Amino acid sequence: MCQRFDHLTVVWMTGAGQKKQFAIHDAFAAVKSDGSVITWGDADEGGDSSRVEHRLQEGVVQVVGNGGAFAAVKSDGSVTTWGYADRGGDGSIVEHRLQEGVVQVVGTGGAFAAVRSGGSVITWGDAAGGGDNSRVEHRLQEGVVQVVGTGEAFAAVKSDGSVVTWGDADGGGDSSSVEHRLQEGVVQVVGNGGAFAAVKSDGSVVTWGDADRGGDSSRVEHRLQEGDGVVQVVGNGAAFAAVKSDGSVITWGKFNKGGDSSRVEHRLQEGVVQVVGNRRAFAAVKSDGSVVTWGDAAGGGDSSRVEHRLQQGVITVIS
Repeated sequence: MCQRFDHLTVVWMTGAGQKKQFAIHDAFAAVKSDGSVITWGDADEGGDSSRVEHRLQEGVVQVVGNGGAFAAVKSDGSVTTWGYADRGGDGSIVEHRLQEGVVQVVGTGGAFAAVRSGGSVITWGDAAGGGDNSRVEHRLQEGVVQVVGTGEAFAAVKSDGSVVTWGDADGGGDSSSVEHRLQEGVVQVVGNGGAFAAVKSDGSVVTWGDADRGGDSSRVEHRLQEGDGVVQVVGNGAAFAAVKSDGSVITWGKFNKGGDSSRVEHRLQEGVVQVVGNRRAFAAVKSDGSVVTWGDAAGGGDSSRVEHRLQQGVITVIS
């Protein structure tokens, strides 16, 4: 997660706890307009970058945090890492492959994946959490256009519309149960705390991973089929919300974290233009400028205190 200001971008670490819970960790990294990086907070989790400080003085274009480390991508395509070694803070095992050509880095709770300009993928960090991609390495040599992480797994979308997964099986690293539906036509993959959802070019949605967190969408599967017009899927810590072309919203996953939107279902039948999720709730912006919320009340699912101010004029919601 990050927030951009006029002269710097602050990145704070989000990862996964022992039970695949999204967790906020105790370190920050600020990217300044001159491409340098400043860190503070828990030293072990990346708040102390003195070991690599000389490499963070200029040229940094992206910083990504996971559950205990940071990775910085520089303008020359190289990557610098720091923080807990076993969570990706030590990239020495793949350092020779991180010297140039990296265009994107993505983190899970304890690992990183780097996409190179040729479409290959490099991983490091906690092996069980996605740091070891040897099982599918032959499929990650070229053609990858997007990598997405859950708490403990990765999914890569290739240029032919197929999807490759690795990492913790229960957290989405094993997609064998839906593999036949992930061979072509995938245009977007979204991850939450323990599951993935893939949107296909025909408007259908395929899910896998932790059933409770949205890996099982059978309850609403009839509304996520071919031709049903899903244009966007958003995940929070334990649920998903799909926006359809008619402006309606479908939800599934943990009921108390936003997977059950029945309380506000009548307001989600049409006109939704944006849905945003945090760890425990969702907020939908409608075309009339109003906002609808659901999920864990204490986590933002209950907006009744400010409801009178959310009736009109809202143009975006940020988490």
